[in-house]
Amino acid sequence: MGCTAGMAGVLLKALVHYIHHLIVTKVHFEYQIFFYIVFPFLGIVLTTVIVLAVFKGQDRKGIGAILYEIAQNSSIVSGVKMYSQIIQSAITVGLGGSAGLESPIAVTGAAIGSNYAQTYKLGYKERTLLLAAGATAGIASAFNAPIAGIMFAFEILLTGVVFSDFIPLVVAAVCGSLLSRVLLQEDVLFRFYARESFNYHNIPYYLILGLIAGLYARYFVIISQKVEHFINALKASRLRKAMLGGAALSLLCVLLPPLFGEGYEVVKAFVDGNAQGILHNSFFRYFDIGHWALIVFLVMICLLKAFATPITIYSGGNGGNFAPSLFAGGTLGFLFAIICKQIGFSDVPVSNLVLVGMAGVMSGVMYAPLTAIFLIAESSLGFDLFIPLMIVSVMSYLIARWFSIIPPDFRTLADEGKIFTHEHDKNLLSILHTRDLIDMQSQTINIHGSIADLQEMIRNGKKNIFAVIDNNRHLKGVLTLDDIRPLLFKKDLGGASAVQQLMKAPAATIHPEDPLPEVIQIFDDTGVWHLPVLDANDGFIGFISKSAILTNYRQLLKEYSV
Repeated sequence: MGCTAGMAGVLLKALVHYIHHLIVTKVHFEYQIFFYIVFPFLGIVLTTVIVLAVFKGQDRKGIGAILYEIAQNSSIVSGVKMYSQIIQSAITVGLGGSAGLESPIAVTGAAIGSNYAQTYKLGYKERTLLLAAGATAGIASAFNAPIAGIMFAFEILLTGVVFSDFIPLVVAAVCGSLLSRVLLQEDVLFRFYARESFNYHNIPYYLILGLIAGLYARYFVIISQKVEHFINALKASRLRKAMLGGAALSLLCVLLPPLFGEGYEVVKAFVDGNAQGILHNSFFRYFDIGHWALIVFLVMICLLKAFATPITIYSGGNGGNFAPSLFAGGTLGFLFAIICKQIGFSDVPVSNLVLVGMAGVMSGVMYAPLTAIFLIAESSLGFDLFIPLMIVSVMSYLIARWFSIIPPDFRTLADEGKIFTHEHDKNLLSILHTRDLIDMQSQTINIHGSIADLQEMIRNGKKNIFAVIDNNRHLKGVLTLDDIRPLLFKKDLGGASAVQQLMKAPAATIHPEDPLPEVIQIFDDTGVWHLPVLDANDGFIGFISKSAILTNYRQLLKEYSV
């Protein structure tokens, strides 16, 4: 599993890297402008055309899609995702889309793992394990960072699942990382060598950067959501949206070339102290505004990266926020370092601020502080940077959680109960559906029934609760065996309808579409053990019992405790 998913990650990273290398380093800026105008537009449009023509419009993408499959589809992922994400993301990002390859790699690895498990008829536990192993190997190969791959699986994919089988993830991560190290050249790998040793006197820099990174991460996700809503609200075909998004992205890439593609080469240039080369390879080289040219340039990159990425993803491209958050964090850290130098501070740890800035913004955007910490530590061989990495990542993460406990990318799915969250009880309840727990054999009696009808119903049935309905099956009330028992041997009840006189109004009613957590809350509020279920026309369907819910919940607890 680790080798297969790792190979997928290696192929995708290598392909996209060499396309970027050809455009960015082998062609002069005057000719690059042509690529910046044409390629990003072409990438988004081509991806959309392929999705519509080849994949029949099915373009569910991102980590949210895998979380949905884990929670709602027993970790069964469509086999199409084993190659569809590679094709789509290679076209989008390879041609300049301002997004990352890591999310598609993780989705591809997860799909490979799930389909391995399906091939060998494995159960949910093993299927989830292989799914997570595939994603782990993909991330490990993308960054050559096995520990970060494991942390990614635990922090994001396996949220809400009790997971004790640690060794297979380690094996998968090692396989993916080794393949990456053996097959990819050094310039393709996510590696940083230029950095300073940690000095505790620089802690104030890291504290301030942690605050800035957290606030910027919030800005990034808010802008992404607004762009997504704007694009979704456009009354245009998907192809037209792709053309509009591609045109907007091409314009941004022409104005600010670092927005082209993943941007890792730009971050490496920041770490290596070659920022002037990046500035020179843009229109800013024509403006003579002194030292502040670089600062203005970096500010615009930070601000507009938050627009370029969601335009790429939501207008029709394929990619994720993994690389964009790292790129934006590195740029933000470098910007902060340059400003500190301009103010007059000496001994500013520039390369360290770039590295920890990457971890900080990623932690705030992805809600994955451990993944961010180990990713940068492994990629820079900077395990002595653990303290500043922890400071910045945790501060950014806490600021992000202060605004929203659940990652904004997953908020809609979480609110609908379609993915697992940290509320473990709700995770299992979200798998159960009210409609599946209704007792369709519930006994009913007409509202005009007599004592004899009641006696006959009890004699031939095995239920303790009965629904009183009219001729149109509309619910009029409920009866329990305790209500009826004292009157079973009476001939009449003063001439009135026995059923109508004995029935009681139900404590509450529910509908088949009601989420089970809400049904549980109604049970708790009313204190009853049975609730009648009605259709859209208030017709009686059957009863749902608390005991049935608890029985199914206990069974799920046994199956889903991996």
